[in-house]
Amino acid sequence: MDKQTFDFATRAVHAGLIPDKATGARALPIYESAAYVFDNSDDAAARFALRKYGEIYSRIVNPTVAALEERVASLEGGLGAVATASGLSAQFITFIALASQGDEVLASSELYGGSITQLDITLRRLGIDTKFIDSDDPQDYAAAITERTRFIFVEAVANPSGHIADIEGLAAVAHAAGIPLVVDSTVATPYLLRPIEHGADIVVHSATKFLSGSGTVLGGVVVDSGTFHWGQERFPEFFKPVAAYNNLTWSGNFNEYSFLTRLRAEQLRDVGPALSAHSAFLIAQGIETLPLRVQRQVENTREIAEWLEQHPQVESVNWAGLETHAQHDRALKYFPNANSGSVFSFTIKGGRAAGKIFIDSLNLLSHVANIGDVKSLAIHPASTTHAQLSAEQLREAGIEEGTIRLSIGIESAKDLIADIAQALETSTQGDAPHSVEQR
Repeated sequence: MDKQTFDFATRAVHAGLIPDKATGARALPIYESAAYVFDNSDDAAARFALRKYGEIYSRIVNPTVAALEERVASLEGGLGAVATASGLSAQFITFIALASQGDEVLASSELYGGSITQLDITLRRLGIDTKFIDSDDPQDYAAAITERTRFIFVEAVANPSGHIADIEGLAAVAHAAGIPLVVDSTVATPYLLRPIEHGADIVVHSATKFLSGSGTVLGGVVVDSGTFHWGQERFPEFFKPVAAYNNLTWSGNFNEYSFLTRLRAEQLRDVGPALSAHSAFLIAQGIETLPLRVQRQVENTREIAEWLEQHPQVESVNWAGLETHAQHDRALKYFPNANSGSVFSFTIKGGRAAGKIFIDSLNLLSHVANIGDVKSLAIHPASTTHAQLSAEQLREAGIEEGTIRLSIGIESAKDLIADIAQALETSTQGDAPHSVEQR
């Protein structure tokens, strides 16, 4: 399906999917097969040598997963995509495709806690250093680039601070240095923001979140814009002969598809975080309602954020859609009607103690370490999702002792506000009621 021909909502339903020729089935078939029959010996040899496209083994290519990849690439406006078993695995294979021992990464300090530890601990064990930039000014990134720097990594909307990356400014800085800009756009979703349109080279998603929307499945996706030139000095792996594939070169043999081909035929093959066919089916099905869900979620978020901003027990609300937010102009630039997603944080008076009581007093909102569900979720990041961070890292990530992260669902905004209101009231009294049941 031509991504330029049909509107977003149409592509969310139809991209990557054609009726099954053998049966006429209109829904996406689930191909639960580990391996595939070759036409003959020559066909098998050609597929293994990457001279011919075709299924070999579901760790690398699966028809159901391929349909999901095409759908997400269409929605993001990318050349293609590679799906993986989780969002963190999507990031990891991207990172190790771009950097090797002795290389360096520039990353925002405002990231999901798991991303920070992946960069700060796991990559360092592989000899890849990360410089965390405590700034949203692209020029501070430019000043930190060295000859060892291989890419810049940011979240389009930081989790949980809600700060918005200056994608255009960062893309200009990255491209001037000959490196790609990698953007985690999980919180933004392709419905609200498509980073490739603003200069990003690679977009990653935790498909567990909004793309699925159900909180029932794990998955990740890497989308390549197809515009970055990989055959340059900083990326020798792309133009050196690959012995495992008869000395072909990624950039020489695959041109604009060089990154995607290498990611699939090398990183996905060797690390092995394959997405199952059934998980791909569930995520693809979830994407069909993505525009409807996200529209309702951001409408609810606006109503709740505006209400929280006026509450006497709330110190601050970190949602850039508010006119009083320091990044409101940036929200207007990148998001329709400044609706910068449905995941945001607010800081409650009383610090960690009040935050604990607030969480324990919720009835309708669930205390869950996830985002992007149709159900509204809440968590205290400093003691859970970001508990592994130092005090300085928490500060740089925009997290205070009393910070609460909300992921707003599709319920009635009135009912959600009523639940938040009673939990805030309880937090001022010192103890959560013992009768509260989390749902």
